[in-house]
Amino acid sequence: MSFDTVEDNAAFAKKFTFPYPLLCDTSRQIGMAYGACESLDAEYAKRITYVIDPHGKIDQVYGKVSAAKHPEELLHTL
Repeated sequence: MSFDTVEDNAAFAKKFTFPYPLLCDTSRQIGMAYGACESLDAEYAKRITYVIDPHGKIDQVYGKVSAAKHPEELLHTL
């Protein structure tokens, strides 16, 4: 989820041929609730991963992730 607009996220997804829509949080309400930003004026969200279990509960939190290395790390978790 990012703070980008629906249009910006759709263009990004199309550019990189993502087969799924990207979530937007332009109001930053979810970002605030999950600790991805400290104010509603934040320009960017922090990179955080929440792994949600089949019952909808947070199972694991990765509070600081590297975009280059985290996908491989997460594959081992899932």
